[in-house]
Amino acid sequence: MPRNQFQRMVFAFITVVITVHAYVFYSLYVVNGNTLMEINQTTSVIAALNKQGGVYMCGTYLPIWACILIEFCLAYLLENIVGSPASFKLASRIFNPAKNHPMIFETAIICATVGIMCPAMSFIAAFLYYPYYMGFNIFTLLANWLKLVCFNFPFAYFTQLFFIQPAVRVIFKTLFRKDISRRKQHEDNFQPENEQEVILDIFRRIDEIQEEIAHEHRRRKALEEDVHNITLK
Repeated sequence: MPRNQFQRMVFAFITVVITVHAYVFYSLYVVNGNTLMEINQTTSVIAALNKQGGVYMCGTYLPIWACILIEFCLAYLLENIVGSPASFKLASRIFNPAKNHPMIFETAIICATVGIMCPAMSFIAAFLYYPYYMGFNIFTLLANWLKLVCFNFPFAYFTQLFFIQPAVRVIFKTLFRKDISRRKQHEDNFQPENEQEVILDIFRRIDEIQEEIAHEHRRRKALEEDVHNITLK
């Protein structure tokens, strides 16, 4: 897992690069491929896109690379500002990264990220791909948004959980293998050398225990609120 802001930005960059390409392929070939070929009377999606002058976006036709670039910039910005911080906080409300198995905590983060990013990016896509030549209607926009969420959520969940995130973690560990190895070796070999370091180590352990207690209090409070809401219903 990333340990500083630079590593988090690199991790998000790799994730968004893979995800945007996967989504563009999924949208053009799987969801809309047959429609594009029927409308343009072609036998391939690429030929259909070339015949109509590109992908319809923002009320005009743009080349595929431009669509990928626009979606990448929006997704990368949203991931760094909202997706990554919010998913970590949501996962931390249920699981404790210092106590639970890393695989469980990472899976919780992936699920939280999909739950946040999929509706958010689908809403942005509803604006980008809205058929403006028919005029603008807020209800049509909302209907298109819900349709995109229904199409994208299953694809996002399974690809992020079983393909994209495992691939991103392998790439990330390869890029930062020296830092990860050095950090692990430092953690394994750390021994206090004087009284001051012993005291600092004790305070560090106390902070970890207090954090675990606070986490359990938050978890218990959330469970009590859920039970209370169920009782009211």
